[in-house]
Amino acid sequence: MHEPQEIPIPRKLAQQLLHLAQISPDAEICGLVGGKDGNPLTCYPIMNVAEHPERRFLLDPKQQIAAMAAMRDQGEELFAIYHSHPAAPAFPSGTDLAQAAYPEALYLIISLNIQGILEMRGFRIAARKATEIILTMSEN
Repeated sequence: MHEPQEIPIPRKLAQQLLHLAQISPDAEICGLVGGKDGNPLTCYPIMNVAEHPERRFLLDPKQQIAAMAAMRDQGEELFAIYHSHPAAPAFPSGTDLAQAAYPEALYLIISLNIQGILEMRGFRIAARKATEIILTMSEN
C-alpha cells in the first residue's frame, strides 16, 4: 500500500490538540484520534499515567479501552496517537520509537519547545524507525 506523503488535518482538530498541549505545559498530554476513510475526525484525550509525565507518556489503560470502544461506536478506526513534548522538539524520542506499538497509526507530536510557537509534526513509526508525514491544514 502506498503511503500518502501528506495528510490533511482539520483545523478545528489541530487547534484542539494544540490547546490541550498549551494548558498542560509541565506534563505530556496524550490521547487518540479517531477517523473514517483515512480522515482524522475526533480527539479522545486520555490521562497520562506515566511515572514521569514531564518527559514520558503512558495512556491510562482503562481510558484507552473506553476511547477505542467510543471510536467503534462512532464507526471510526484508530487514526493517530498524539502526545506532547513540553520541553523537547516535535520529534520522536528513543522511548517513543521503542514503545510505538501501532505501525498503522499516525504519531502526532506537539512541541511547546519554541517560545510562543506551537509545532505539531506527524510520523509513521515501525520497527523503531520514524518516517515524517507532512501535515496540512484543512477547513472541513
